[in-house]
Amino acid sequence: MSITDLFVAGGIVMYPLLAFSIVAIALIIERCLFWYKVNKRHKRLVREVLTAYRTNSDTLLPKLRQNIDLPIARIFLEALEVDYAPPQAFRLALEGATEAELPMLQRFNTVFSTIITGAPLLGLLGTVLGLIRTFASLDIGGAGGEGVAEVTAGISEALVSTACGMVVALFALLFYGVFRGLYKRQLAQVHEHGNQLEVLHLFRHEERRSGVPMRAE
Repeated sequence: MSITDLFVAGGIVMYPLLAFSIVAIALIIERCLFWYKVNKRHKRLVREVLTAYRTNSDTLLPKLRQNIDLPIARIFLEALEVDYAPPQAFRLALEGATEAELPMLQRFNTVFSTIITGAPLLGLLGTVLGLIRTFASLDIGGAGGEGVAEVTAGISEALVSTACGMVVALFALLFYGVFRGLYKRQLAQVHEHGNQLEVLHLFRHEERRSGVPMRAE
């Protein structure tokens, strides 16, 4: 059985399932590219920024602006705009910038949840429609082959739609779990590096108050 025959056999619910599949594939590609970019450049950028902050380098802000497409760069840049504020205000700015980035890190999670929940339900709907078609085609005592063909088509619709709904949901669930893991790891790294920047800011704040230079190493 070809893919076209399988699609036709699944009945009307195959159209929304196809739409779910296209949306899921598009979002998976987008999220894969996003997380690849983040994981490839995040650690190197943080290392360079923290080093530049320790040494009062003039490359700090340009480096962040060059990587403004990264969440950690936007967080650091917003916090450093209040670099001369007290540590409490700096912490609030850092936490606020982090909270503002969470929707970007969790982008499309609601869509994935909808697909994961809706695809099996569509498959179940296809099962019900297929069974209704099967029972409507039953001709007790009839000897014609046309009724048998209708019964077979109804059973095929029920089975194919159920299987396709489960496949779409499992496919989306697999990548949704991967993206959730990447989100949690990225959030932990953001908090860790934010704490490091906060400590350096505290040293710099004490330096301004006491006039003792902050150690660069």
